[in-house]
Amino acid sequence: MADDNKDLGDDLNDMLDDAKEGAKRTGDKISQKASELADDAEELGRKAKAKASEFADEAKETAKEFSDSAKEAYQEATGDNKKVLAGILGIIFGSLGIHKFILGYNKEGGIMLGITLIGIVLSCVGIGVFLVWIMSIIGLIEGIIYLTKSDAEFYNMYQVGKKPWF
Repeated sequence: MADDNKDLGDDLNDMLDDAKEGAKRTGDKISQKASELADDAEELGRKAKAKASEFADEAKETAKEFSDSAKEAYQEATGDNKKVLAGILGIIFGSLGIHKFILGYNKEGGIMLGITLIGIVLSCVGIGVFLVWIMSIIGLIEGIIYLTKSDAEFYNMYQVGKKPWF
């Protein structure tokens, strides 16, 4: 019976050694697979980073193109709107010089506004009505001139060339 116990103990030790060795091999395989997965993940991370960088560059380029086209469209639209707006305001409120302020001619607009206000104050003397009438006629003429010019002529003459009167 002692031999049976000894054989049984040896068998148990052999099984335990086999289990340890199997666990060690399995651990090595798991470690190797984990290392491979880590390498794969690292490679995927590099690829993802490169793709993200490429996408960001494309997005920046698209945004720049959009911004440039929006600026160009705004400048074209602003020129048309200034022409029509300045023309209509010149015809309706010409004596106040508002059309001059719209085009950025602040000094000329201030002169027209000042002469009109002085004319309103002096209207009881009689000469004031004449001053207001002159400023109204100037505004009317300028408004008509603005509206009869082509877009290119208006832009070149009044926005680029900065021609303040007529």
